[in-house]
Amino acid sequence: MDVRSAEGDLIGNNLLRALRTEDWAIIQPMLEEWSAPTGTLLHDPGDTVKHAYFPCGPSLISYLVVLGDGRAIETALIGREGAIGGIVSQGRLPAYARAEVQLGGSFWRIDLHDLEEAKSRSITLRFLFARYADCLMAQVFQSVACNAAHSIEQRTAKWLLAAMDRTGAIDVALTQEQLASMLGVGRSYLSRVIQDLKTKRSSKHGAGASASPISTDFGRSPASAILVSAATLTTF
Repeated sequence: MDVRSAEGDLIGNNLLRALRTEDWAIIQPMLEEWSAPTGTLLHDPGDTVKHAYFPCGPSLISYLVVLGDGRAIETALIGREGAIGGIVSQGRLPAYARAEVQLGGSFWRIDLHDLEEAKSRSITLRFLFARYADCLMAQVFQSVACNAAHSIEQRTAKWLLAAMDRTGAIDVALTQEQLASMLGVGRSYLSRVIQDLKTKRSSKHGAGASASPISTDFGRSPASAILVSAATLTTF
């Protein structure tokens, strides 16, 4: 029996839900309920990673690579499907990228010493987290390919779809500066991209800017197959 059948949706994180009941019993007492607002810095490159974080519900965390000019480009987006921080590595090691809360909310947090103890007590728990790390690496590979092959419009739609899938919501609130920075473009250019997406289908406007689901035609390659619509975006 897995944790999903045992405790329903109370856990809020799909990776933890995938644990066997026996493995959940090992790790659950070590988990701490934690919350953080948007923009919270979890670690920078070179920092000692002390905790692993499991986003719950609509919470999102981004891995970012900081460039020489200070820009921080997103390389991976993690939500309720996964976790960040020492899931596979042994103990407290230096971070290789910036990790920042992209959409604030609730998280489970665990000290890495406790996580290592839990993994030492269960080979199935250790293997599940290792397999998740493989999936996260696959996401990074896909991101590299998309960044090289797709236009900014396509990458914007891809990010919106990814955020929509991870949060389970059709509204994703963030500033244009946030999204522009993650995509590595200027705000004015991103504004034109968003406007172009909105003109492809009727949109509603409130205090911010809200783009309804938009039909797009980005070709038939596997990498672009998921880019069939853009999620709702609220920008300020």
